[in-house]
Amino acid sequence: MSDAIEDRLKALSIKLPEAAAPAANYVPYVISGNLLYISGQLPTEAGRMVATGHLGANVSLEDGQKAARACAINIIAQAKAALGGDLGRVTRILRINGFVASTPDFTEQHLVINGASGLLAEVFGEAGKHSRAAVGMAALPLGAAVEIDAILEVA
Repeated sequence: MSDAIEDRLKALSIKLPEAAAPAANYVPYVISGNLLYISGQLPTEAGRMVATGHLGANVSLEDGQKAARACAINIIAQAKAALGGDLGRVTRILRINGFVASTPDFTEQHLVINGASGLLAEVFGEAGKHSRAAVGMAALPLGAAVEIDAILEVA
């Protein structure tokens, strides 16, 4: 299955980055039994933030979705690091929690987080379909527009 996932990533022109190191006093992931908890991932590509600011103000819905997609790529990179490079060990993406920096009147957080949900389903197939939350926040670390954490079931 690991080869199938790697093939899907390649077909999507996704080259996973090195898993990001924690920016504060926490670990990037924890494995407990058959569960992999991945800390919140910011929308970075090549060490730069993809989107900063607030949806409903200076970040468009499309840019928010791209930011959520970048978070999902970083989640996959953390999973790969946690699992010794073997993404085939992922049996299910159980849940993601999506946090969207947004103005009080912005109500499309669910559409923003679809940028991550869609990618996870594309990469992992049926095992990538998950439960989730999508909530608005006043602010996120480093001014990020989106942050997403995840819980995965692993073999």
